[in-house]
Amino acid sequence: MSQLKTPSAWMSFWWKLCLSLALVMGSTGLFAQSTSRNFEHIKTGFALTGFHTNVRCESCHIKGVFKGTPRDCASCHSGTAPLAIANVVKPQKHVPTQQACETCHSTVTFTGAKFNHSGITPNACTTCHNGSISSGKPVGHIPTQADCSTCHKSTSSWLGAKPDHSTFTAATNCASCHNGSAATGKIATHIPTTLNCISCHSVTTFKTSNWNHSQMQVVNQCSTCHSGANPPADGPTNNHIPYRSLSGVAITNCDTCHKSGFTAWNPGIFHNNVAVSTQCATCHINTSFGVTGKPATPIHATVTGNCESCHKSTSTWLGSKPDHSLFTTATNCASCHNGAAATGKVATHIPTTLNCISCHSVTAFKPSNWNHTQMPVANQCSTCHSGANPPADGPTTNHIPYKSLIGVAIANCDSCHKSGFTAWNPGTFHNNVTVSTQCATCHINTSFGVTGKPATPIHATVTGNCESCHKSTATWLGSKPDHSLFTTATNCASCHNGSAATGKIATHIPTSLNCISCHTVTAFKPSNWNHSQMPVSNQCSICHSGTNPPADGPTTNHIPYKSLSGVAITNCDTCHKSGFAAWNPGTFHNNVSVSTQCASCHINTSFGVTGKPATPIHATVTGNCESCHKSTTTWLGSKPDHSLFTSATNCASCHNGAAATGKIATHIPTSVNCVSCHNVTAWKPTKWNHSQMPVANQCSTCHTGGYAPALGRPANHIPYQSLSGVAITNCDTCHKSGFTGWFPGKFHSSVSPTTQCATCHINTSYGVTGKPATPIHATVTGNCESCHKSTATWLGGKPDHSLFTSATNCASCHNGSAATGKIATHIPTTVNCVSCHNITGWKPTKWNHTQMPVTNQCST
Repeated sequence: MSQLKTPSAWMSFWWKLCLSLALVMGSTGLFAQSTSRNFEHIKTGFALTGFHTNVRCESCHIKGVFKGTPRDCASCHSGTAPLAIANVVKPQKHVPTQQACETCHSTVTFTGAKFNHSGITPNACTTCHNGSISSGKPVGHIPTQADCSTCHKSTSSWLGAKPDHSTFTAATNCASCHNGSAATGKIATHIPTTLNCISCHSVTTFKTSNWNHSQMQVVNQCSTCHSGANPPADGPTNNHIPYRSLSGVAITNCDTCHKSGFTAWNPGIFHNNVAVSTQCATCHINTSFGVTGKPATPIHATVTGNCESCHKSTSTWLGSKPDHSLFTTATNCASCHNGAAATGKVATHIPTTLNCISCHSVTAFKPSNWNHTQMPVANQCSTCHSGANPPADGPTTNHIPYKSLIGVAIANCDSCHKSGFTAWNPGTFHNNVTVSTQCATCHINTSFGVTGKPATPIHATVTGNCESCHKSTATWLGSKPDHSLFTTATNCASCHNGSAATGKIATHIPTSLNCISCHTVTAFKPSNWNHSQMPVSNQCSICHSGTNPPADGPTTNHIPYKSLSGVAITNCDTCHKSGFAAWNPGTFHNNVSVSTQCASCHINTSFGVTGKPATPIHATVTGNCESCHKSTTTWLGSKPDHSLFTSATNCASCHNGAAATGKIATHIPTSVNCVSCHNVTAWKPTKWNHSQMPVANQCSTCHTGGYAPALGRPANHIPYQSLSGVAITNCDTCHKSGFTGWFPGKFHSSVSPTTQCATCHINTSYGVTGKPATPIHATVTGNCESCHKSTATWLGGKPDHSLFTSATNCASCHNGSAATGKIATHIPTTVNCVSCHNITGWKPTKWNHTQMPVTNQCST
């Protein structure tokens, strides 16, 4: 007994004592249920099932009292209940709940009960899931103060939960979770950066990231990522120039050479950015690094380095050469200058086997110092002076053709040119060569710089045999033709051309007939012209040009047919069909086919023909009549060929309601060209597809109901215009599908109202959810937001109970119809709910037998 010093010790002792007495009594059959006793316990309204079938009657019926024995679990299975002795009771760490035990537990066993989460208030998970009452956050859980239900959406499993990333911003510390432990972290090949994940990755997926080099400083930082170890950031190519092997070259980072920024590596220009004067062969000994390598030439065959000994510039390989200053006359220039290893003799070089240095200096091939002393030149002039070896000049282009003379012995240039190699002139032919015939070889004209035949008619047909008339080389004068032998076959004009002899006067009719056809052989005047001496068909304009009187020409206002391209008018009589007896009538369109160029004559009445009328549609017309007028017989019934019109055509210049049909009164208000929507063959149907002009924030410009077929708001459109403080600039504030469809048009997703709900939701007139036909809503005429706090759902809406008092008639709503009413097992009472229940929750209640009379009411 000395050990029973505490209440808990006494309680434990008391339970053991009672249990011992119960076992003793049971063994004597004093209180045990009789198995042979035929009693149907279900008739009492409480069926014995599970473990209750083996429980002794006195465990529940104390002192043999049956009436008033409780039927609910908590009256017995509670640590403070009078009937809880020897029963399984709710432990101290039981989940906090006001639900009846049988909601989760059965009479078979208390173990393995599954809690029914229905009706549990959101954001209260940690009340139970704290690691003590029930499983809480595991050790590796991501660090968060948010309630479990924020991420875990199912009460059946914790798996698959994730936080709502949509609310995360650049200020969110992604790495606090995405560290490879709590959640997926950076992969091994991730680019090295301390930036927050959200700087590049979206909140819905890590891939694809939106890296665009703007999130962090990248100048002089390229190689931090572009090392080849962080794909997709590529590193240097396999054949990148080996700049690291160059001594004394300061290259701080990739962008030392790659100047295009992060948009492209190319062009990467080394020599423009890095100064090198040696070590060229590191990159240029071959083409391995994608740069110019040494060429496959004999002079480079044995080169293994030291490019800069010859090549002095990094901008070009050209112009390099070895140091010729050490070369002498003993040097075999041709060993390199053979046309393969180095430049050789040009094709026009003078023929010689002398060493180059005999004539050329070691600093330049040109000018050479050739002075005719290096080799014999007597009777050798033509060896070089053939014209093929400049600057050794050959015979001039007009040199006398001595080679074509028969029997003339000319051995070489110096046969005539006696001044030697100091000068060609004077070169005298006749002083050195004897000729008696073949004069015309040189003198038929002045081509060879000698006297030629004069430009006289008598010489016109002379082609040779000068010596038949001219017997002396001293003078050509003293002869003329004998006219007595001339006939109609004689070409008079060969002499009578106004130069050799009198020719035609300036106003002579243009003709190629021989003079003798009209004129006599003794006198030119008078002539006997009468249109019969030559054919005149298709020849009228030859004479009738107005410059050959008395042959008259076209009138001053004659149609300008000559300016028409492609019109086949051979002569005046193409249109003037009366012959040379009369010009009239002259009919153009009856004889000539034209399909274009109408405006050449018809732009006005200047040419005595029909001109364009004084109508608005013709006001600005300056040509191209045939684009509308398709017939040369009538101007009527014409219209332009719209098939050629494009978006560049100014339709409104004609379609303005005056010159041609314009826009109807209900046309949509727009300044775009007609052809943007209407086709060129018909105005209707149009091809309007909202792409011809900007439509963002412009919907209501057309969709007012006044510009059919652009539909306006339906009759039951929500009356957003009556809402105060709501900024709706245009239809597409709510209708987000663009011009392809009005639906869905989401008001609450686009506009944030906190009041005025009843404007639309008081009923279903506007096609939205209206107040339901429930008693609690029966008298509601507005102020929805007093109970409903979310525009996303109506559910969970409730009035503000904080204002309710004991005078409030709770049952007016909590009647099981408008709102939750009393449960079936509620104690029978008519007192107001708030007498026992608080305004924040129904459970637990504060019943303490003081709220109503209880005397003689216990059994109630």
